[in-house]
Amino acid sequence: MSETTRLIKKYPNRRLYDTATSSYITLADVKKLVLEQIAFRVIDAKSNEDLTRSILLQIILEEESAGAPMFSSDMLSQIIRFYGNAMQGMMGTYLEKNIQTFMEIQRRLQEQSLGGKLSDNPMLNSDAWSQFVKMQGPAIQGLMTSYLEQSAQTFLEMQQQLQKQARNIFGAFQFPTFANPYSPFAGETAGKPETESGKGHETERKA
Repeated sequence: MSETTRLIKKYPNRRLYDTATSSYITLADVKKLVLEQIAFRVIDAKSNEDLTRSILLQIILEEESAGAPMFSSDMLSQIIRFYGNAMQGMMGTYLEKNIQTFMEIQRRLQEQSLGGKLSDNPMLNSDAWSQFVKMQGPAIQGLMTSYLEQSAQTFLEMQQQLQKQARNIFGAFQFPTFANPYSPFAGETAGKPETESGKGHETERKA
């Protein structure tokens, strides 16, 4: 763990202890660390198990339940369906790269819109950007919606292409045909066991 990474311990009573400030904190405080881009790690106080993802998921759950959800029920259902799927690992990477691209687009829009004139005052910069987003909200939303739709379509096309390639590859294999162990061997007459009536006819012919 890096020396600059803040260590937070979670105790059995579910309380979070920040070792940097030597005080107990809440999920709201952890969220503040995320917003301020402060690196941290949450571990179980007894087992040292890494609980960072679990805590982040709790924050997302609270935010999603607060009345302004980011994920629709349909989107969450689609994400759940990828668990256990062959594309699960690829989907995780895909979502991560798209969020990074989204943030980069936001950064460039901010720089182009403000011209870099307010960069010396972070608070003023943030306020100005918020006002700009409110005024240009529909246009920005349309731009991002278009990007996400194109990105989703690209992913679906890639998935279809992979499926097509898999069919082509496995379709070229000649799988051996195994003989039925209960069928007669070649050159052997297929017949049923003699019945009692068949034995009787044979006896009459000999007589």
